[in-house]
Amino acid sequence: MGRFVSKGNVVWIKPDIGWDRRPEQAATTNPDVVATLVALCYQAGAKKVLVSDNPCNPARLSYPRSGIQPAAEKAGAEVPFLDERKFRKMSLNGKVLKEWEVYQDIVEADRLINVPIAKNHNLCLATLGMKNLMGVIGGARNRLHQDLGGTVADLAAFLKPRLVVLDAIRVLTANGPTGGNLADVQRRDTVVAGVDQVAVDSFGTTLLGLKPQDINYIVEASNRKLGTMDYESLKPRRAEL
Repeated sequence: MGRFVSKGNVVWIKPDIGWDRRPEQAATTNPDVVATLVALCYQAGAKKVLVSDNPCNPARLSYPRSGIQPAAEKAGAEVPFLDERKFRKMSLNGKVLKEWEVYQDIVEADRLINVPIAKNHNLCLATLGMKNLMGVIGGARNRLHQDLGGTVADLAAFLKPRLVVLDAIRVLTANGPTGGNLADVQRRDTVVAGVDQVAVDSFGTTLLGLKPQDINYIVEASNRKLGTMDYESLKPRRAEL
């Protein structure tokens, strides 16, 4: 973690806390993964670590039920509900999103660590790292689903998280992104970490029985040279525990 977090940094960890679901339902990021990252950031010298999301379900329900709020707070993080007054219209200069409301404190943090869960999505087949970045914006997010490929790539280009850690301890294979049925959950016991957003998401598709080429925002981000879909070319290091 010392490669990504420096002494005195304010670090914002962005998991998926979008839904009022228990950890075993695999609709939200595994709380143990989040808590471990909080601890590692402090070990690397972070001054403050914050963990939050702009959830679809009410934060007062999804934060505690996901297990993320108590786990992150126990590890020393602040876990604030996002304040609607702190969303600011910013110039994204994207191909689709010229400007949009983004949470100011997240943009101003020294480091952003994106911590999604790998799961099925009924509109775009899979939600992974880059799609998880929609949780730092406000406004009428449903409008963005008209061109997810372009909008998600725009967000990825604008936010540029320092590190992406994909939780695939459990993956949701169907009826995402909300899930709810344990029959749709499979254990993968895998965590993927990298600095290339496209490569991490590309590997993530394989955990869901898909290919990178199946996901429009991965293809779009690759075409824009935000990373590579050929994750094997990066010679990923694999560790068995």
